Amino acid sequence: MWIFGYGSLTWKVDFPYRQREVGYIKGYVRRFWQASIDHRGVPGKPGRVVTLVPSEDPEAQVWGVAYEVPPEQEADVTKRLNVREQRFDNRKTVVMYGPSGHPLSHSVLVFVGSNEPELFLGDAPLQTMAEQIGRSHGPSGANSDYLFQLARFMRNEVPQAQDDHLFQLEAAVNEFLTKSRKIVHTHHHHSKH
Repeated sequence: MWIFGYGSLTWKVDFPYRQREVGYIKGYVRRFWQASIDHRGVPGKPGRVVTLVPSEDPEAQVWGVAYEVPPEQEADVTKRLNVREQRFDNRKTVVMYGPSGHPLSHSVLVFVGSNEPELFLGDAPLQTMAEQIGRSHGPSGANSDYLFQLARFMRNEVPQAQDDHLFQLEAAVNEFLTKSRKIVHTHHHHSKH
């Protein structure tokens, strides 16, 4: 069993695996359109995490990491992922391609997204999404850390890949956080006098 991760699984794996392979799947785009109310946000103040959206371009690529789960661990890992990815009840088995563009001999299981309509935030202006990500925190940490870790994975492991959505958001969130820090700093400064 191979599991393909394109979000937090690219940097944070909490299950045993035999091998890790970087590659991509086709026909989807990765978007920060999914609400997170249990990891990177809270109910009423959701964070934004990635989900897969079918693309009109059959050649569209989403890069990520596949992990081979040892057979004796399959039941346990599936159970763990069901908790971790509980909102992602839409799952598919797809073909994965290696960095050279060749399909791998094994297919991968991917958690595409949630079928719960209230957890699908959908598109929004870049600034709006950046502010939401910049402000959101949940039990697993800051929403912005999730975004930055994913951007770091892409930059370090697949520098050749295009991901405008991810990198534009990263820049916008960085800008938002820098501004927020300045405002906070200014307030502190005034309170001393």
